[in-house]
Amino acid sequence: GGAAMAAVQEVEIDPEGTFKYILVRLQRPGGEEQRDIVRGTKAAEFHNHIFEKVNPEMEKLGYECKCLGGGKIDHNSKDKKIRVFGLSTGYGKADHSVTVEILKKVYTDYEITWSDDKK
Repeated sequence: GGAAMAAVQEVEIDPEGTFKYILVRLQRPGGEEQRDIVRGTKAAEFHNHIFEKVNPEMEKLGYECKCLGGGKIDHNSKDKKIRVFGLSTGYGKADHSVTVEILKKVYTDYEITWSDDKK
């Protein structure tokens, strides 16, 4: 079980730009094991578009998905900076501090900050 969950990438975001993101909790039905993942892309006009793509992928792997909220990510790969901010109208605001901790695991050499600013 653990190996399969580890195979799910914690972070999948666009390499550059400002885009919507969601924080998703994966859980094995009836199991204790859970994991939070970050997904964000410019291709998504609305936050639910991201969830609608992630959910079936994770269900195939045997997870239940719950969206914990959303916001925006500003990814500046040149300066190695990521800013997490904003909220999702449909899902509410994700806990950006949790998102930052997850991003730090992947973008180890980045400066990563968050705020509750809308822009």
